[in-house]
Amino acid sequence: MSRIVAVVGGIGAGKSVVSRILRAEGFRVYDCDSEAKALMDSDRDIHQKLCAAIHPDAVREGVVDRKLIASIVFSDTHKLNELNGIVHAAVRRHFAEWVSHRTGEQILFIETAILYQSRLDQSVDEVWEVVAPKELRIQRVMHRNLLSRKEVENRIKSQESNVIERTPLPTTALINDGVMPLLPQIKKALQVMDA
Repeated sequence: MSRIVAVVGGIGAGKSVVSRILRAEGFRVYDCDSEAKALMDSDRDIHQKLCAAIHPDAVREGVVDRKLIASIVFSDTHKLNELNGIVHAAVRRHFAEWVSHRTGEQILFIETAILYQSRLDQSVDEVWEVVAPKELRIQRVMHRNLLSRKEVENRIKSQESNVIERTPLPTTALINDGVMPLLPQIKKALQVMDA
């Protein structure tokens, strides 16, 4: 049975950087964001649920209308919870299937910004939390996503206010401050797992 490690962290902390390093080292990493988008685009069951729960025109001719959905869910907490419930359940099922096809792997990783909100914490053995100073995170996201400081601060604030009760899991901090190299930290964390 594979050991499953969640790579988590706030926006701009560097989860994707850690995941790229892990892939370069030969590990398999499930990327929740890209998989959720792919599932939303391709899964007819999700399409039906979006049309029933969010809006009848949420999907037209097989194409998800993300602008329409965003305009609805970000002004209606109930609809946002409905959307999250639909997508999170699909991602959990897809992730379980992904894991089941990799039985020969000793360690598998899952990259997610919402480990606890999506209830994926119930599927992992430990957590690697990527941390970086808030100002550095703001600068990274402003540059990467071409967003204003206020937009980035609002996203960070939204993530921080969405904290829920956590399952106690062993957690390792990886510091991605642009000074301390990540690769030696990752290699050390892997060695600890092997011990």
